[in-house]
Amino acid sequence: MDSTTPTPQTPLVPSVPLDVTDQQTTALLDDTVALLNDGVPDKETKRGLAEVDRWEAVLTASERPGLAKIIQELATLREQLNMPATQAHEIAETLATLGAETTKVADEANNGYTGPLTQLGKLLIKMSNALSR
Repeated sequence: MDSTTPTPQTPLVPSVPLDVTDQQTTALLDDTVALLNDGVPDKETKRGLAEVDRWEAVLTASERPGLAKIIQELATLREQLNMPATQAHEIAETLATLGAETTKVADEANNGYTGPLTQLGKLLIKMSNALSR
């Protein structure tokens, strides 16, 4: 990583069982938004894949309703990122679905996460559009 790449605020591999605090969720949201604001994650560093793993663990441990589709799409994205033959348009479709689902969750959030989740949803859709070109 160069000096301009932000360092994640939370560990890449969370311990299990996972007890996620609001502060940790906020830090993970901040990390992911910062990563996506930098553009498409670099395959060499596997940072994007690490972010997918982190979200999968956090959302699986969460007791919040309405996350099953997002968890399923994260698993699909992880599989796609691990397969060298995956086409960009396939990843773009998964990111678009993740963006739409994240936006739905943001619309229903009432705990201060609406803004950051909306931003994350928009960034996922923006990245999807960039990859589908």
